[in-house]
Amino acid sequence: MIPELNSGWSVIAPVFLAAYLLGSVPFGLLVAKAMGLGDVRKIGSGNIGATNVLRTGSKKAALATLLLDGGKGAVAVLVARYFYGDAAGQVAALGAFLGHIYPLYLRFRGGKGMATFLGIMLALNLWVGLAACGTWLVTALLFRISSLAALVSAASAPLWLWLFGLTPTTALGIVLALLVWQRHHANIARLLAGSEPKIGAE
Repeated sequence: MIPELNSGWSVIAPVFLAAYLLGSVPFGLLVAKAMGLGDVRKIGSGNIGATNVLRTGSKKAALATLLLDGGKGAVAVLVARYFYGDAAGQVAALGAFLGHIYPLYLRFRGGKGMATFLGIMLALNLWVGLAACGTWLVTALLFRISSLAALVSAASAPLWLWLFGLTPTTALGIVLALLVWQRHHANIARLLAGSEPKIGAE
C-alpha cells in the first residue's frame, strides 16, 4: 500500500502520529461550542460530524465542520507529501482518518469520517476527489439519504483512483472505504430495514 517509502520508521512513525493527532481534533464539537450550540454529542445521533452538527439548526456550524474536517485530512496528506513524498502522504492519510474516527481527545469516540475521507481524496488527486464528491452529490440528490450517499461515494473511491491511474493508492482507498462502511454499520442496518431518515426529515 505504501511503496517507495525508504526512510523506514524514522519517517513513518512521526508522519503517522502527527497526522493522527491532527485528525483527532474534534472540529464539530469545538465549532458547536464556540457558536453556543451546546455539546453536539448530546444532540441527534451524538456524532461529532457535520451531519449531526446540522441537527443543531445551524447551517453555518455544519458547513464550518464539513470544511474543517475535510481540511484536516487534506492538510495531513499535502504536508506529508510535500516533505517526504507520495508514500508518506498515504501514511498521513491513514493516520488522519483513524484520528478522526478514533480520536485520542475524545476517548476514541469519533465521527464517521466522510468529510475527512473526501478531503483526503481531494488531496491525493484533485480529479479523484471531485469524482468522489460528485458521486456523493448525485446519490444524495437521487435518494435524499446522506448515509447512502456516503456509502456509495466511499465505495466508488477505489474505482476512481484506479481509473485516474493511481493504482498504488487504490489499496489505501479500499482500506479507507471499508472503515467508512464499518463506521456506518448502524445506518446500513436502518437502510436495509427501510427506516433510515432522509435529508431534511431528521
